[in-house]
Amino acid sequence: MIMKDDKMKKTTLLFILCHLLFAPVGVLAQSVVDEVVWVVGDEPILRSDVEVTRIQAAMEGVKWSGNPDCAIPEQLAVQKLFLHQAALDSIEVSESEVLSAIEQRIDYMTQQIGSREKLEEYRKQSISQIRQSMHDDLRDQMMIQRMKESLVKDITVTPAEVRRFFKDLPEDSIPYVPTEVEVQIISQTPKVSVEELNRVKDELREYTDRVNRGETSFQTLARMYSEDPGSRRQGGELDYTGRSTLDPAFAAVAFNLTDPKKISKIVESEFGFHIIQLVDKRGDKVKVRHILRKPVVSDSAINVSLLRLDTIADAIRANVVPEMLRSQLLTVPDNFSFEDAVAVYSDDKDTRNNKGLMANRSERGQTSRFQLQDLPPEVAKVVDTLQVGQVSKAFSMINERGKTVCVIAKLKSRTEGHKATITEDFQVMKDVVLAKRREKKLHDWVVGKIKSTYVRIGDEYRDCTFEYEGWIR
Repeated sequence: MIMKDDKMKKTTLLFILCHLLFAPVGVLAQSVVDEVVWVVGDEPILRSDVEVTRIQAAMEGVKWSGNPDCAIPEQLAVQKLFLHQAALDSIEVSESEVLSAIEQRIDYMTQQIGSREKLEEYRKQSISQIRQSMHDDLRDQMMIQRMKESLVKDITVTPAEVRRFFKDLPEDSIPYVPTEVEVQIISQTPKVSVEELNRVKDELREYTDRVNRGETSFQTLARMYSEDPGSRRQGGELDYTGRSTLDPAFAAVAFNLTDPKKISKIVESEFGFHIIQLVDKRGDKVKVRHILRKPVVSDSAINVSLLRLDTIADAIRANVVPEMLRSQLLTVPDNFSFEDAVAVYSDDKDTRNNKGLMANRSERGQTSRFQLQDLPPEVAKVVDTLQVGQVSKAFSMINERGKTVCVIAKLKSRTEGHKATITEDFQVMKDVVLAKRREKKLHDWVVGKIKSTYVRIGDEYRDCTFEYEGWIR
C-alpha cells in the first residue's frame, strides 16, 4: 500500500522526471547520466531501458517491423499499459512459476552455448546473478501474457464467419499448411531389476534418516539429489497444488500429511519414487516439498524389450500371430494387425485405448495430426523415414514422464504440405480468423487505453510512425 506521503513523493518525482524530459537538450547534456524519454501514467521509460531492450533484441535476433528507434519505446510503453491493467485486475503469477520459467530459459541457453560455465563466461555473471537479472523481466512477461489471455478469452468465431473469411481471402494470402502425420505406437517399459529398486529406496530412506537426525535439511538434499528439474532448485518445493493435477499415488500421500516436521513414507508414482514433506495446506490445495529418484534401467533390460518389440513388428508385417502369443489363445486368428498388437502388448496408457494413435494436445484442443517438429524427436526421426502403413524397427526413448521406454511406430497417414482448403483444413482457417480477431481486440484495447492514460513523449519521437495511434497529443 502507498501511504499519503509516498504518493506525494511519487508525484513530485514524476514532475521532476517530466521536467527533465522536456527541458532543453543543451541544459541537460552535461548533467544527465540517464534520461526519461516517455512517461506512461506515472511510469517513466528511461533511455537506458530502450538501449537494454535494443541489445537484448539484437542478441535474440528480433527484427523490428518499423524504425527500432520508434518501435522499441512504443513496445515498452504498451507493456506498461498491460502491466498496469494486470495490477488492477489482480492478475497473478506465482513465484514458483517465475522460477520455473527462469530455469527453463537458463537450460535453453546452456544447451545453445554448451555448458553453464561457458554461459557464465559469456554473460560475465554467475548463474545466480543471471537468475536474479532475469527475474523481474520474466515475471512481467508472464503477467502481460496472462493479461492478454484474459482480454481475448471470450472471443469466438462461427463456421459461417470462417467460410466467409476464406472466400474473400486473396490467393497469395491463403496460409500454407506444413506436412502433417498421424502416428500409432506400441510402447513397453523395460523392467527395472530388484537390486536397482532397492538401491533407490535405500537412498531415500537415508535422506529421511539424515533429516530426522538433524544433519541437514530436506531442502538441501532436494537441491543435491532430486531428479525433478522443475522443483530441484527450489529445494523440492511445489507451490499450492490441487489434488487433480498431481499423480494419484503422490496426491494420496501428500494430502494426508499433517505434520511439517515429518517425512512421508516412500511413494511410487509414474515418475519414480518420492519422499514428501508438508509445507502448508490452504483450502483444497497443498504445498509440499519432495525428492524424486528414478531407477536406472539397465542396457540388458532395454535390449530385451527392443528384441521383443522387433519380434512383434515382424509378426505385424507378416500379418501372423506371433508364437509367443499362440499358447495364450484358445482360437488363433488368421490375421494380426498393429491394432491387435496394441491391445495385447502396449503399456502406454495414453494411446492403448485409442488403437495406439498418438494425440496432439494444445491450447486449441486435441487432434491426431502432428507436424514433425511437434512429435518427440526420436519418434519424428523414425517416422520421417517411413511410408504410410509401414512399421518401424524398435527404438528406445525418454518419455514425457522421464522414463526410458521402448517403442515401435507405424505411420498411419501423411498429408503433404499444401495451401489450406476450407474442406480439408477448416481448423487451420478457424485459427487464422481467431488470431486476427484476438489481434484486433488487443490493438483496439491498447488504443482505448492510450486515450485514457496520461502520456508524454520526448520531441525526438514526434515524427515517428507508431503502430498504435494516440501517443502524440
